[in-house]
Amino acid sequence: MVSNIIFLLVVIAGIGLFVWQVRKIRKNINLGRAKNIAGNASERLNKLLLVAFGQQKMFKRPWPALLHAVVYVGFLVINIEVLEILIDGIFGTHRVLRFLGPVYSALMGVNEILAFLVIIACVIFLARRNITKVPRLTRGPEMRAWPRLDANIILVVEIVLMLALFAFNIADLKIYEQRGEELAGSFPISQLFINIFGSDVATLEVIRTAGWWIHILGILAFLNYLPSSKHFHIIMSFPNVYYSRLEPKGQFTTNESITHEIKAMLDPSYQVPVLPAGTEPQKFGAKDVEDLTWKQLMDAYTCTECGRCTDVCPANITGKLLSPRKIIMDTRDRLEEKGEHPAIFRPNHYQEQGEERVKTTEEKTLLRGYVTPEELWACTTCNACVEACPVNIDQLSSIMDMRRYLVLEESAAPNALNSMFTNIENNGAPWAFSPSDRLNWADNLFLNEKSS
Repeated sequence: MVSNIIFLLVVIAGIGLFVWQVRKIRKNINLGRAKNIAGNASERLNKLLLVAFGQQKMFKRPWPALLHAVVYVGFLVINIEVLEILIDGIFGTHRVLRFLGPVYSALMGVNEILAFLVIIACVIFLARRNITKVPRLTRGPEMRAWPRLDANIILVVEIVLMLALFAFNIADLKIYEQRGEELAGSFPISQLFINIFGSDVATLEVIRTAGWWIHILGILAFLNYLPSSKHFHIIMSFPNVYYSRLEPKGQFTTNESITHEIKAMLDPSYQVPVLPAGTEPQKFGAKDVEDLTWKQLMDAYTCTECGRCTDVCPANITGKLLSPRKIIMDTRDRLEEKGEHPAIFRPNHYQEQGEERVKTTEEKTLLRGYVTPEELWACTTCNACVEACPVNIDQLSSIMDMRRYLVLEESAAPNALNSMFTNIENNGAPWAFSPSDRLNWADNLFLNEKSS
């Protein structure tokens, strides 16, 4: 009875700590500007099923997608056994779901096979990161000490959790065998190693108990580690995909105040809406995280740091400073610097792991404090990063908003763009020719044809 109470208190504490961290993240996301994302529920649900649940965009690279699918499906299915452990721990039962009979046997069999495949997949993932060192997973100024360590921690924890589960099942099988009884369920992997821990019942009891506790405590620790890790995407990917943009990728947003001014210029009778009392005019573009929308801040917490966006970025490929992944990771780091940290420790700030972030100024803002203008102007707005992202992050929208701030608030566009802006203002076209000379080419063409 005492152990059941202790277990219940541990579970409540673990879930409560996780909820506390999630509320902090929610508060951080709400620092962003309001953005109305409504309607098209059927289309959004379709995206959710295909992209988030179905991992559709992952399969553009079949080999890592297959490994990821094993871990993903294993994570979903093994939670059934976690549910059983929770019930057993609270009520003092043992394998309470065994009343399901053949269904229970099938579930346990699938669980074991998936757990074994998860171990294999995690070992391969560790090798890809630390032995073969896949470039998109290891290179870039943003992939310093913490991001690399974070990925390894999660993979090792997943392996330990699966091994603890196998230890529990193997010891349980052997104990029932020693008693001359049959354990409910099917255990195709554990059965192969049934003699690995010997035959001493007392030792087996210790191993069974240790495996059980390590597995459930590890899951609660894993749950509370997620908010400080890139692996928080296993939760955030679902709302992020649901609220992803449905407009064509090449369609840019407009600033309402500029739109009103243009309408007033074209139609003198147009009345520019008056802002409510106490309302500040909307800033042109984004200088800091509160100038971005809540959806753009949600993107920051959804990033898997997989590097697919940077891997296909033509600017990055040609050696320019731009890395779409870095833009998103910088947004998250700045957001937690300005808002609240989700956990009692601060691992997301990888510059605090003994490596100082290089800053162009001492300005404590996202723009210039974290992201340089050179990075932003390297972007070709091709949307390759948006297309490649497996969780539908819109990196380009953040880049464009910071560019807008540079142009409209600071007049800090590159010289080539400033020349173009001047020509458009004076000549109505990007070229340095008078509007009266615009059709000279046609006149010359007509004269040449006439003379010939």
